[in-house]
Amino acid sequence: MHHYPSVFAHPKEDSVAGVVVFLVALPLCLGIAVACGVPPISGLVAGIIGGLVVPLISRAPLSVTGPAAGLTAIVLVEVQSLGGLAPFLTAVIVAGGLQFLLGLVRAGRFAAMVPSAVIKGMLAAIGITIVWKQLPVAFGASGGLETIATQFHGGAALIASLSLAILYGWKLTPLARNPVISPALVAVVLSSLLAEAFRGVPALALTAAQYVNVPLGGPVALFAAMPRPDFAAFLDPHVWTAAATIAVVASIETLLSLQAVDRLDPLKRHSPPDRELLAQGAANAISGLLGGLPVTSVIVRSGANVAAGGRERLSAIVHGCLLLAAVLVAGPLLNQIPLACLAAVLIQVGLNLCRPSLFTGQVKLGITQFLPFALTVAAVLALDLLKGVVVGIVLGIVFVLIENSKRAVVATRSAEGVWQMRFRRDGTFVSKPGIVSTLDEVDDGETVEIDGHDEYIDHDVKEVLATFIEDASHRGITVRVRGIDLTDVKGGGGH
Repeated sequence: MHHYPSVFAHPKEDSVAGVVVFLVALPLCLGIAVACGVPPISGLVAGIIGGLVVPLISRAPLSVTGPAAGLTAIVLVEVQSLGGLAPFLTAVIVAGGLQFLLGLVRAGRFAAMVPSAVIKGMLAAIGITIVWKQLPVAFGASGGLETIATQFHGGAALIASLSLAILYGWKLTPLARNPVISPALVAVVLSSLLAEAFRGVPALALTAAQYVNVPLGGPVALFAAMPRPDFAAFLDPHVWTAAATIAVVASIETLLSLQAVDRLDPLKRHSPPDRELLAQGAANAISGLLGGLPVTSVIVRSGANVAAGGRERLSAIVHGCLLLAAVLVAGPLLNQIPLACLAAVLIQVGLNLCRPSLFTGQVKLGITQFLPFALTVAAVLALDLLKGVVVGIVLGIVFVLIENSKRAVVATRSAEGVWQMRFRRDGTFVSKPGIVSTLDEVDDGETVEIDGHDEYIDHDVKEVLATFIEDASHRGITVRVRGIDLTDVKGGGGH
């Protein structure tokens, strides 16, 4: 039985780390909500719930939960297809219930079955989607890429350019050595100051629609402004389909993030995946109920937690409390943040997900890795996230079956003309074509030794061997079989 230390075992280290994670999470919560086309308050609610609910149930010491860029494509599509945010929030509640159920049946281990190429393809497609959706915002446009030329806004473009310069140039500055300072937050502060300076320049001044819009007026006004789920939508089958999509993708992203964070943990602790699914399910159900986006464990925030010296789950709780405080008392300041700056933050996130080295790396791994990767990317962009992942998994299985059908048997002919056939992997129905092809090379009158020791041989392959033995008696072929029980196995009438 694992022993899990108290949440409050390292209050000093976790308090400092919690502040750092808050500074990283604040612009991401706002930006992801804007990227999803929903009110910024929904992103903040998701971040708060992820910080205050998940650590109470989870046993992952360094993982931080919040709205994730990986779900942006799903939110965009499903809000539109379901007819608005209210039924989508209902789907988020259902998705939380499904995740909780997955945790109860201990399904966390099965995430490892998704092929690596498919996961990389899914993330790359998400990155491409984020970039093309945020490019218009970065240029001050309110539509698609085609609207940039007609709605181009110089002030927004300058703010986005400054933000990208800060984000990508940060590692070249001495400030990069200080883990407490977040480059995204620096970009937000400087962009807000620049936007304020632009107010006196008509050609560069931003419009009200180009700023974050968090409801003001205190807790009562905020609660009144929070979106509400449509409880009647529980009976809509489309809501359940959307919920299944959210649950599957959010669970995969969470478990992948969990594995990555465990590798970063200097204490090399193991986070129980099934317990994490319970925690994520509870958080998503509550987030949807309160008008928030779906949440996952997020590697960007979790990585910041590790880098800042976080030790236990208290750091995630501190970050959630600070997000709540920011919503309650810093609304006027949040509303000074230009959307173009948040678009730049998300463009960086998207480019990291679909970086060129990811594509070249898959090419170097060969066609069996690149093709599922490339087709997953294409399917996600052409269809939707869940269908694209299914296409990738099916293709991955096909490649596995093809590979396993080859060379299941190693056959050599000795100087004396004796065929020595040895199974080097399990003999299953997918191996039959290769086995039959090998047996067809045996000439009349030859001797064949078939060795199946230490390998599983299923009934289909045994039937192939039994059929060959029956034919061999008419062709003068001598067959010796070792390690394979052919008792009561009848030939299939030819091979």
